[in-house]
Amino acid sequence: MTVEETAHEGSSSSDHKCPVTTSFMDHKIQSEPWEFIAELHESCPVHRVSETGVWLMVNYEASKEALLTPEIFSSTVRAASGHQAEKLRLHQEILSKEGWGHVLTLQRTDPPVHTHYRKLINRVFTPRRVAAMAPNIDAVANSLIDAFVDSGECEFVNEFAIPLPGIIITEQLGLDRSQIHTFKKWADAMLAPSMRLLSEDEVREVAEIELEAQRHFAQEFEKRRQNPSDDLISALVHSHEEGEEPLTIAELQNLMHQLITGGFETTTSALAHGIWLLIEYPETQKMLRSNPELLENFIEEALRFWSPVQGLARMTTEDTEVCGTTIPSGSMVSVRYGAANRDPEQFKNPEEFDITRKDNGGHLAFGFGAHFCPGASLARQELKSSFTALLQRSEWFEFAKPLSDPAHEPSFFLLPLEEMHIKIK
Repeated sequence: MTVEETAHEGSSSSDHKCPVTTSFMDHKIQSEPWEFIAELHESCPVHRVSETGVWLMVNYEASKEALLTPEIFSSTVRAASGHQAEKLRLHQEILSKEGWGHVLTLQRTDPPVHTHYRKLINRVFTPRRVAAMAPNIDAVANSLIDAFVDSGECEFVNEFAIPLPGIIITEQLGLDRSQIHTFKKWADAMLAPSMRLLSEDEVREVAEIELEAQRHFAQEFEKRRQNPSDDLISALVHSHEEGEEPLTIAELQNLMHQLITGGFETTTSALAHGIWLLIEYPETQKMLRSNPELLENFIEEALRFWSPVQGLARMTTEDTEVCGTTIPSGSMVSVRYGAANRDPEQFKNPEEFDITRKDNGGHLAFGFGAHFCPGASLARQELKSSFTALLQRSEWFEFAKPLSDPAHEPSFFLLPLEEMHIKIK
């Protein structure tokens, strides 16, 4: 969900009658949404959040259909209206005045415009390239484990789950891996307007941090123009063919925004929640340690069960009926991947975490259709390398102290964990 979603106060549908009274704006509901989601599946698979006007879509088949019909459910989400619009405009004004305002690329466009940007990214995240990266990902995972395995304890989020994908995406971009914590700070600031409602002071603060990132990236773009190298930034800077215009700096900045934020938070979440599930379900941990051939199925089930991206925004271009409810034209819709992955019409006993499950291959954790995550193959390799190394170099995982309550930071569309202390035997 984006700032546009939280700000939008579009018209409601007169035929929308939903008995659910729980508020999705409640931090605890965002952190542990499953009872709320189960109620929506049972009574109203399309639900309008009264505080924001955003429509939540939780039905699996309806979600897939929405993702396949960009002419009705557009990714080109227009500027917000409503009580947050002024702060959103302020954010853009600061970026535009002192750096580069956001333009629409990749995730925020529909075909055929989207196709142009997607081709550029697809050249980098090919299965062949990811396969060639596997030994390095293995090495990074083991080097991180080296730092804490002898102590028998670690704060897993900051000592492993953040640095592993951070190092890999940083290397692929051609940036200095020693600065991954700076890049994480930038990613957090870029995501902040999408995560929660911000005060004016917070808007100014995150905009200033994003400007810091933009200035750094602008220097990197110029370096690659002068001296191309074998990295993603060079590939984007020199992506135009003869007779074509190169990407503008604003386009390059927006692509970097998406690559940095996607490269950090989503795989970080999948790694942390994977360990959480192994601790929460000790019989599953025993089974996986005894049957390592189940690793890939464990990864897919973990992605289904705790989808790192819980939902993303679309905007309706016309009045459309979904599951018996009319969503008006111009409405913000949050297609809830995590909820669709708990749909009992699609997955038998969806609230059970079962690594022998046969029906988890159809999960929507990476999206669906034209906007299927371009980094899915890289994420899966990072998860495979990480859990292989973690399981091989330990005998057992358990919590060193309880998780906070709520366990996740506030977010409308992600499940970010601030910390998770574990014991490693």
